[in-house]
Amino acid sequence: MKKVIIALLALALLAAAFAPALATYDWEESAPVSVMDGSIPVFLDEDEDNAAIDASIFEDDAPAAAVGQLSIPAPSAILMEKETGRVLFEKNADEKLEPASVTKIMTVLLIIEAIESGKISLDDMVSTSAHAASHGGTQIYLEEGEQMSVRDMLKSVIVSSANDASVALAEHISGTEETFVARMNERALELGMTNTHFTNCSGLLNDPTHVTTARDVAIMSRELIKHDLVKEFSTIWMDTVRGGKFGLSNTNKLIYYYKGSTGLKTGFTRRSMYCLSATAERDGVEYIAVVMHCDTSEQRFESAKALLNYAFANFVLCDVYPDTPLLPVRVVLGSSPYVQPLVQGGSKIVVEKDKAGSVEKTVEMPNKVNAPLKAGDRLGTLTVKSGGDVLGEYPIVAGDDIGRLSWGNLFVQFLKLMFIGGL
Repeated sequence: MKKVIIALLALALLAAAFAPALATYDWEESAPVSVMDGSIPVFLDEDEDNAAIDASIFEDDAPAAAVGQLSIPAPSAILMEKETGRVLFEKNADEKLEPASVTKIMTVLLIIEAIESGKISLDDMVSTSAHAASHGGTQIYLEEGEQMSVRDMLKSVIVSSANDASVALAEHISGTEETFVARMNERALELGMTNTHFTNCSGLLNDPTHVTTARDVAIMSRELIKHDLVKEFSTIWMDTVRGGKFGLSNTNKLIYYYKGSTGLKTGFTRRSMYCLSATAERDGVEYIAVVMHCDTSEQRFESAKALLNYAFANFVLCDVYPDTPLLPVRVVLGSSPYVQPLVQGGSKIVVEKDKAGSVEKTVEMPNKVNAPLKAGDRLGTLTVKSGGDVLGEYPIVAGDDIGRLSWGNLFVQFLKLMFIGGL
Protein backbone atom coordinates (compact mmCIF):
# COMPACT_ATOMS: atom_id res chain seq x y z
CA MET A 1 0.00 0.00 0.00
CA LYS A 2 2.85 2.35 0.86
CA LYS A 3 4.37 1.79 -2.60
CA VAL A 4 1.06 2.63 -4.26
CA ILE A 5 0.78 5.86 -2.30
CA ILE A 6 4.37 6.80 -3.18
CA ALA A 7 3.68 6.09 -6.88
CA LEU A 8 0.55 8.22 -6.82
CA LEU A 9 2.43 11.07 -5.17
CA ALA A 10 5.15 10.83 -7.81
CA LEU A 11 2.59 10.98 -10.60
CA ALA A 12 0.97 14.00 -8.98
CA LEU A 13 4.32 15.78 -8.78
CA LEU A 14 5.06 15.00 -12.43
CA ALA A 15 1.63 16.28 -13.47
CA ALA A 16 2.21 19.49 -11.53
CA ALA A 17 5.61 19.92 -13.15
CA PHE A 18 4.25 19.60 -16.69
CA ALA A 19 0.95 21.42 -16.08
CA PRO A 20 2.17 24.82 -17.33
CA ALA A 21 3.34 23.28 -20.60
CA LEU A 22 0.14 21.38 -21.19
CA ALA A 23 -2.29 24.09 -20.12
CA THR A 24 -4.56 26.06 -22.40
CA TYR A 25 -3.76 29.76 -22.22
CA ASP A 26 -6.22 32.60 -22.35
CA TRP A 27 -4.62 35.53 -24.20
CA GLU A 28 -5.38 37.96 -21.37
CA GLU A 29 -3.61 35.77 -18.81
CA SER A 30 -0.76 34.02 -20.59
CA ALA A 31 2.87 35.05 -20.31
CA PRO A 32 5.75 34.18 -22.67
CA VAL A 33 7.22 30.75 -21.91
CA SER A 34 10.39 29.30 -23.37
CA VAL A 35 9.94 25.78 -24.67
CA MET A 36 12.99 25.61 -26.89
CA ASP A 37 14.76 23.09 -24.67
CA GLY A 38 11.74 20.89 -23.91
CA SER A 39 12.02 17.22 -24.74
CA ILE A 40 8.28 16.52 -24.54
CA PRO A 41 5.91 17.92 -27.21
CA VAL A 42 3.72 20.73 -25.92
CA PHE A 43 0.13 20.71 -27.22
CA LEU A 44 -1.90 23.89 -27.06
CA ASP A 45 -5.58 24.58 -27.62
CA GLU A 46 -7.07 27.95 -28.39
CA ASP A 47 -10.05 27.85 -26.06
CA GLU A 48 -10.26 27.27 -22.35
CA ASP A 49 -13.21 24.87 -22.50
CA ASN A 50 -12.26 22.69 -25.47
CA ALA A 51 -11.37 19.78 -23.25
CA ALA A 52 -14.87 19.87 -21.76
CA ILE A 53 -16.69 19.58 -25.10
CA ASP A 54 -19.11 16.68 -25.17
CA ALA A 55 -18.20 14.62 -28.23
CA SER A 56 -21.84 13.57 -28.58
CA ILE A 57 -22.64 16.93 -30.21
CA PHE A 58 -20.75 15.72 -33.29
CA GLU A 59 -22.84 12.58 -33.72
CA ASP A 60 -25.07 12.53 -36.81
CA ASP A 61 -27.99 10.80 -35.14
CA ALA A 62 -30.45 13.69 -35.47
CA PRO A 63 -32.10 14.25 -38.88
CA ALA A 64 -31.14 17.43 -40.73
CA ALA A 65 -33.68 20.24 -40.85
CA ALA A 66 -35.92 20.44 -43.90
CA VAL A 67 -35.60 23.33 -46.35
CA GLY A 68 -36.74 26.53 -44.67
CA GLN A 69 -36.96 24.90 -41.24
CA LEU A 70 -33.41 25.36 -39.94
CA SER A 71 -32.92 26.98 -36.54
CA ILE A 72 -29.55 27.34 -34.79
CA PRO A 73 -28.45 28.95 -31.51
CA ALA A 74 -25.63 31.00 -33.07
CA PRO A 75 -26.65 34.69 -33.03
CA SER A 76 -24.97 35.40 -36.40
CA ALA A 77 -24.46 32.86 -39.16
CA ILE A 78 -24.41 32.13 -42.86
CA LEU A 79 -24.27 29.03 -45.08
CA MET A 80 -22.72 29.32 -48.55
CA GLU A 81 -21.95 26.88 -51.37
CA LYS A 82 -18.39 27.20 -52.64
CA GLU A 83 -18.78 26.76 -56.41
CA THR A 84 -21.62 29.24 -56.96
CA GLY A 85 -21.38 31.41 -53.87
CA ARG A 86 -25.11 30.91 -53.32
CA VAL A 87 -26.30 31.63 -49.78
CA LEU A 88 -28.57 28.86 -48.49
CA PHE A 89 -29.18 30.22 -45.00
CA GLU A 90 -28.40 33.41 -43.12
CA LYS A 91 -29.09 34.88 -39.71
CA ASN A 92 -27.94 38.42 -38.87
CA ALA A 93 -25.23 37.81 -41.47
CA ASP A 94 -24.38 41.50 -41.88
CA GLU A 95 -23.99 42.35 -38.20
CA LYS A 96 -20.52 43.76 -37.57
CA LEU A 97 -18.71 41.73 -34.92
CA GLU A 98 -15.16 41.23 -33.69
CA PRO A 99 -13.88 38.02 -35.35
CA ALA A 100 -10.99 37.04 -33.04
CA SER A 101 -8.71 34.51 -34.76
CA VAL A 102 -11.10 34.06 -37.69
CA THR A 103 -9.16 37.13 -38.83
CA LYS A 104 -6.40 34.73 -39.82
CA ILE A 105 -8.41 33.55 -42.83
CA MET A 106 -7.39 36.76 -44.59
CA THR A 107 -3.86 36.50 -43.21
CA VAL A 108 -3.50 32.96 -44.56
CA LEU A 109 -5.05 33.98 -47.89
CA LEU A 110 -2.39 36.66 -48.41
CA ILE A 111 0.38 34.26 -47.34
CA ILE A 112 -0.75 31.58 -49.77
CA GLU A 113 -1.18 34.11 -52.57
CA ALA A 114 2.40 35.26 -51.89
CA ILE A 115 3.60 31.65 -52.07
CA GLU A 116 1.74 30.87 -55.29
CA SER A 117 2.92 34.09 -56.94
CA GLY A 118 6.54 33.20 -56.15
CA LYS A 119 7.10 36.12 -53.78
CA ILE A 120 8.01 33.70 -50.99
CA SER A 121 8.40 29.92 -50.76
CA LEU A 122 7.45 27.31 -48.19
CA ASP A 123 11.13 26.62 -47.61
CA ASP A 124 12.10 30.24 -46.86
CA MET A 125 13.36 30.81 -43.34
CA VAL A 126 11.56 33.48 -41.33
CA SER A 127 13.33 35.40 -38.55
CA THR A 128 11.20 36.30 -35.56
CA SER A 129 11.16 39.96 -34.55
CA ALA A 130 10.71 41.23 -31.01
CA HIS A 131 7.25 42.45 -32.03
CA ALA A 132 6.19 39.01 -33.26
CA ALA A 133 7.68 37.24 -30.23
CA SER A 134 5.79 39.55 -27.86
CA HIS A 135 2.38 38.26 -28.91
CA GLY A 136 0.54 36.20 -26.33
CA GLY A 137 -2.58 34.10 -26.53
CA THR A 138 -2.41 30.99 -28.64
CA GLN A 139 1.18 30.79 -29.80
CA ILE A 140 4.16 28.56 -30.47
CA TYR A 141 6.33 30.70 -28.20
CA LEU A 142 8.67 32.05 -30.84
CA GLU A 143 11.70 33.76 -29.37
CA GLU A 144 13.25 36.91 -30.79
CA GLY A 145 15.75 35.93 -33.48
CA GLU A 146 14.41 32.38 -33.76
CA GLN A 147 14.17 31.13 -37.33
CA MET A 148 11.51 28.80 -38.67
CA SER A 149 10.42 27.87 -42.19
CA VAL A 150 7.40 29.43 -43.83
CA ARG A 151 5.95 25.90 -44.00
CA ASP A 152 6.13 25.34 -40.23
CA MET A 153 4.93 28.83 -39.37
CA LEU A 154 2.00 28.55 -41.79
CA LYS A 155 1.14 25.15 -40.34
CA SER A 156 1.22 26.64 -36.84
CA VAL A 157 -1.13 29.44 -37.90
CA ILE A 158 -3.67 27.23 -39.66
CA VAL A 159 -3.65 24.26 -37.29
CA SER A 160 -3.12 25.89 -33.91
CA SER A 161 -3.93 29.57 -34.58
CA ALA A 162 -0.48 30.79 -33.52
CA ASN A 163 -0.55 34.57 -33.11
CA ASP A 164 3.23 35.00 -33.00
CA ALA A 165 3.68 33.03 -36.24
CA SER A 166 0.96 35.11 -37.92
CA VAL A 167 2.81 38.32 -37.17
CA ALA A 168 6.21 36.88 -38.13
CA LEU A 169 4.85 35.81 -41.53
CA ALA A 170 3.14 39.17 -42.04
CA GLU A 171 6.42 40.96 -41.38
CA HIS A 172 8.30 38.55 -43.65
CA ILE A 173 5.97 39.39 -46.55
CA SER A 174 5.36 43.11 -46.03
CA GLY A 175 8.12 44.36 -43.74
CA THR A 176 5.76 45.45 -40.97
CA GLU A 177 2.47 44.20 -39.61
CA GLU A 178 0.92 47.61 -40.35
CA THR A 179 1.78 47.36 -44.05
CA PHE A 180 0.46 43.82 -44.17
CA VAL A 181 -2.81 44.88 -42.50
CA ALA A 182 -3.23 47.64 -45.07
CA ARG A 183 -3.04 44.96 -47.77
CA MET A 184 -5.58 42.87 -45.83
CA ASN A 185 -8.05 45.72 -46.03
CA GLU A 186 -7.32 46.28 -49.73
CA ARG A 187 -7.91 42.59 -50.46
CA ALA A 188 -11.13 42.67 -48.47
CA LEU A 189 -12.46 45.47 -50.68
CA GLU A 190 -11.35 43.60 -53.82
CA LEU A 191 -13.44 40.63 -52.68
CA GLY A 192 -16.49 42.79 -51.93
CA MET A 193 -16.20 42.53 -48.15
CA THR A 194 -17.87 45.88 -47.57
CA ASN A 195 -18.42 45.53 -43.80
CA THR A 196 -14.91 44.53 -42.79
CA HIS A 197 -12.06 46.50 -41.25
CA PHE A 198 -8.87 44.88 -39.97
CA THR A 199 -6.46 46.53 -37.54
CA ASN A 200 -4.16 43.53 -36.94
CA CYS A 201 -3.32 40.24 -38.62
CA SER A 202 -4.04 37.86 -35.74
CA GLY A 203 -7.37 38.91 -34.22
CA LEU A 204 -5.69 38.75 -30.81
CA LEU A 205 -6.49 42.25 -29.62
CA ASN A 206 -9.84 43.41 -28.29
CA ASP A 207 -10.47 46.28 -30.70
CA PRO A 208 -14.01 47.53 -31.42
CA THR A 209 -12.85 48.85 -34.82
CA HIS A 210 -11.51 45.44 -35.88
CA VAL A 211 -14.75 44.00 -37.28
CA THR A 212 -16.25 41.83 -39.96
CA THR A 213 -19.51 39.98 -40.60
CA ALA A 214 -20.54 36.38 -41.12
CA ARG A 215 -21.16 37.16 -44.80
CA ASP A 216 -17.72 38.71 -45.26
CA VAL A 217 -16.07 35.79 -43.46
CA ALA A 218 -17.82 33.41 -45.86
CA ILE A 219 -16.60 35.47 -48.82
CA MET A 220 -12.95 35.34 -47.75
CA SER A 221 -13.28 31.69 -46.75
CA ARG A 222 -14.60 30.87 -50.21
CA GLU A 223 -11.63 32.65 -51.77
CA LEU A 224 -9.17 30.84 -49.52
CA ILE A 225 -10.44 27.32 -50.19
CA LYS A 226 -9.99 27.88 -53.92
CA HIS A 227 -6.31 27.30 -53.10
CA ASP A 228 -5.65 23.59 -52.54
CA LEU A 229 -2.53 24.39 -50.52
CA VAL A 230 -4.56 25.51 -47.50
CA LYS A 231 -6.13 22.06 -47.14
CA GLU A 232 -2.72 20.45 -46.77
CA PHE A 233 -2.66 22.19 -43.38
CA SER A 234 -6.31 22.81 -42.45
CA THR A 235 -7.08 19.06 -42.49
CA ILE A 236 -4.27 18.21 -40.04
CA TRP A 237 -5.55 16.97 -36.69
CA MET A 238 -2.24 16.82 -34.80
CA ASP A 239 1.34 17.53 -35.83
CA THR A 240 4.57 19.02 -34.51
CA VAL A 241 7.18 21.67 -35.25
CA ARG A 242 10.73 22.19 -33.94
CA GLY A 243 11.72 18.67 -34.87
CA GLY A 244 8.87 17.08 -32.95
CA LYS A 245 9.42 19.02 -29.72
CA PHE A 246 6.37 21.28 -30.00
CA GLY A 247 2.95 19.80 -30.65
CA LEU A 248 0.11 21.31 -32.67
CA SER A 249 -3.50 20.28 -32.23
CA ASN A 250 -6.25 21.59 -34.45
CA THR A 251 -8.55 24.07 -32.75
CA ASN A 252 -11.32 23.05 -35.18
CA LYS A 253 -12.71 19.87 -33.64
CA LEU A 254 -14.85 19.19 -36.72
CA ILE A 255 -11.66 18.06 -38.49
CA TYR A 256 -11.67 14.98 -36.31
CA TYR A 257 -15.38 14.44 -35.79
CA TYR A 258 -17.21 15.60 -38.93
CA LYS A 259 -17.19 13.57 -42.15
CA GLY A 260 -15.70 15.52 -45.04
CA SER A 261 -14.44 18.42 -42.93
CA THR A 262 -11.78 20.44 -44.77
CA GLY A 263 -11.20 23.38 -42.39
CA LEU A 264 -11.13 26.18 -41.68
CA LYS A 265 -10.66 28.53 -38.70
CA THR A 266 -11.83 29.01 -35.13
CA GLY A 267 -11.74 32.18 -33.06
CA PHE A 268 -12.23 33.19 -29.45
CA THR A 269 -11.73 36.14 -27.15
CA ARG A 270 -13.90 37.14 -24.23
CA ARG A 271 -15.48 39.93 -26.30
CA SER A 272 -15.86 38.18 -29.65
CA MET A 273 -16.99 34.95 -27.96
CA TYR A 274 -16.80 31.74 -29.98
CA CYS A 275 -16.52 32.02 -33.76
CA LEU A 276 -15.95 29.51 -36.53
CA SER A 277 -15.72 29.26 -40.28
CA ALA A 278 -16.23 25.58 -41.04
CA THR A 279 -15.83 24.00 -44.48
CA ALA A 280 -16.73 20.48 -45.52
CA GLU A 281 -16.86 18.57 -48.80
CA ARG A 282 -18.81 15.48 -49.80
CA ASP A 283 -19.36 14.04 -53.28
CA GLY A 284 -17.63 16.98 -54.93
CA VAL A 285 -19.74 19.67 -53.24
CA GLU A 286 -18.22 21.97 -50.61
CA TYR A 287 -20.06 24.22 -48.19
CA ILE A 288 -18.97 27.05 -45.91
CA ALA A 289 -20.71 27.48 -42.56
CA VAL A 290 -19.85 30.60 -40.55
CA VAL A 291 -21.04 31.20 -37.00
CA MET A 292 -20.11 34.16 -34.82
CA HIS A 293 -20.46 35.34 -31.22
CA CYS A 294 -21.63 31.98 -29.84
CA ASP A 295 -21.92 31.70 -26.06
CA THR A 296 -19.96 28.45 -25.81
CA SER A 297 -17.56 26.41 -27.88
CA GLU A 298 -20.12 23.59 -27.99
CA GLN A 299 -22.69 26.01 -29.38
CA ARG A 300 -20.46 27.07 -32.25
CA PHE A 301 -19.61 23.51 -33.27
CA GLU A 302 -23.22 22.40 -32.89
CA SER A 303 -24.44 25.33 -35.02
CA ALA A 304 -21.82 24.77 -37.72
CA LYS A 305 -22.62 21.06 -37.84
CA ALA A 306 -26.35 21.80 -38.17
CA LEU A 307 -25.66 24.19 -41.05
CA LEU A 308 -23.48 21.67 -42.90
CA ASN A 309 -25.94 18.82 -42.31
CA TYR A 310 -28.72 21.03 -43.67
CA ALA A 311 -26.73 21.71 -46.83
CA PHE A 312 -25.70 18.13 -47.53
CA ALA A 313 -29.19 16.77 -46.81
CA ASN A 314 -31.21 19.21 -48.90
CA PHE A 315 -29.14 20.53 -51.81
CA VAL A 316 -27.18 19.29 -54.79
CA LEU A 317 -25.11 20.85 -57.58
CA CYS A 318 -26.43 20.57 -61.13
CA ASP A 319 -24.84 21.50 -64.44
CA VAL A 320 -25.99 24.76 -65.95
CA TYR A 321 -24.95 23.96 -69.51
CA PRO A 322 -27.68 22.85 -71.94
CA ASP A 323 -28.20 19.13 -72.37
CA THR A 324 -27.08 19.44 -76.01
CA PRO A 325 -24.09 21.54 -77.17
CA LEU A 326 -24.71 25.07 -78.40
CA LEU A 327 -24.17 25.17 -82.15
CA PRO A 328 -22.43 28.10 -83.89
CA VAL A 329 -24.72 30.97 -84.91
CA ARG A 330 -24.69 32.41 -88.44
CA VAL A 331 -23.27 35.96 -88.63
CA VAL A 332 -24.71 38.09 -91.43
CA LEU A 333 -22.06 40.16 -93.24
CA GLY A 334 -19.46 39.03 -90.73
CA SER A 335 -15.72 38.66 -91.29
CA SER A 336 -16.32 35.13 -90.00
CA PRO A 337 -19.51 33.38 -91.08
CA TYR A 338 -20.23 31.92 -87.62
CA VAL A 339 -19.78 32.78 -83.95
CA GLN A 340 -19.63 30.26 -81.10
CA PRO A 341 -22.13 31.07 -78.32
CA LEU A 342 -21.10 30.60 -74.68
CA VAL A 343 -23.09 30.40 -71.44
CA GLN A 344 -22.02 33.15 -69.04
CA GLY A 345 -22.30 33.06 -65.26
CA GLY A 346 -20.88 29.74 -64.12
CA SER A 347 -21.27 26.09 -64.93
CA LYS A 348 -23.19 24.93 -61.85
CA ILE A 349 -26.36 25.75 -59.97
CA VAL A 350 -27.46 24.75 -56.47
CA VAL A 351 -30.80 22.95 -56.52
CA GLU A 352 -32.96 21.45 -53.81
CA LYS A 353 -32.62 17.68 -54.01
CA ASP A 354 -36.34 17.08 -54.47
CA LYS A 355 -36.28 19.37 -57.54
CA ALA A 356 -33.10 18.05 -59.12
CA GLY A 357 -34.87 15.25 -61.00
CA SER A 358 -37.21 17.67 -62.77
CA VAL A 359 -34.70 20.29 -63.90
CA GLU A 360 -35.36 21.59 -67.42
CA LYS A 361 -33.10 23.81 -69.52
CA THR A 362 -34.40 25.93 -72.39
CA VAL A 363 -32.38 28.02 -74.84
CA GLU A 364 -33.70 31.15 -76.54
CA MET A 365 -31.36 32.32 -79.29
CA PRO A 366 -31.77 33.55 -82.90
CA ASN A 367 -30.60 31.49 -85.87
CA LYS A 368 -28.52 34.38 -87.16
CA VAL A 369 -27.14 37.71 -85.94
CA ASN A 370 -25.74 40.78 -87.68
CA ALA A 371 -22.09 41.81 -87.66
CA PRO A 372 -20.17 43.39 -86.02
CA LEU A 373 -20.01 41.51 -82.72
CA LYS A 374 -17.84 41.89 -79.65
CA ALA A 375 -16.94 38.94 -77.46
CA GLY A 376 -19.46 38.99 -74.62
CA ASP A 377 -22.28 40.55 -76.64
CA ARG A 378 -25.63 39.06 -75.61
CA LEU A 379 -27.03 36.52 -78.06
CA GLY A 380 -29.71 34.82 -76.00
CA THR A 381 -30.72 33.29 -72.67
CA LEU A 382 -30.48 29.90 -71.00
CA THR A 383 -33.30 29.35 -68.51
CA VAL A 384 -33.14 26.62 -65.86
CA LYS A 385 -36.51 25.57 -64.42
CA SER A 386 -37.98 22.93 -62.15
CA GLY A 387 -41.69 22.33 -61.87
CA GLY A 388 -42.42 25.71 -63.42
CA ASP A 389 -40.14 27.56 -60.98
CA VAL A 390 -37.27 29.49 -62.54
CA LEU A 391 -34.06 28.43 -60.81
CA GLY A 392 -31.78 30.66 -62.83
CA GLU A 393 -31.36 32.64 -66.04
CA TYR A 394 -27.96 32.81 -67.72
CA PRO A 395 -26.88 35.04 -70.61
CA ILE A 396 -25.66 33.37 -73.80
CA VAL A 397 -22.95 35.55 -75.30
CA ALA A 398 -20.64 35.73 -78.31
CA GLY A 399 -17.38 33.90 -77.75
CA ASP A 400 -15.31 35.99 -80.21
CA ASP A 401 -15.04 39.38 -81.86
CA ILE A 402 -16.56 39.25 -85.35
CA GLY A 403 -15.93 42.25 -87.61
CA ARG A 404 -18.17 43.46 -90.42
CA LEU A 405 -17.15 42.77 -94.02
CA SER A 406 -15.64 45.75 -95.82
CA TRP A 407 -16.96 46.97 -99.18
CA GLY A 408 -14.00 45.28 -100.86
CA ASN A 409 -14.75 41.99 -99.15
CA LEU A 410 -18.41 42.34 -100.05
CA PHE A 411 -17.46 42.82 -103.71
CA VAL A 412 -15.27 39.68 -103.62
CA GLN A 413 -18.13 37.76 -102.04
CA PHE A 414 -20.45 39.03 -104.74
CA LEU A 415 -18.09 37.83 -107.48
CA LYS A 416 -17.80 34.42 -105.83
CA LEU A 417 -21.56 34.12 -105.73
CA MET A 418 -21.84 35.15 -109.39
CA PHE A 419 -19.24 32.79 -110.80
CA ILE A 420 -19.25 29.98 -108.28
CA GLY A 421 -22.56 30.20 -106.53
CA GLY A 422 -24.62 30.78 -109.73
CA LEU A 423 -26.07 34.26 -109.21
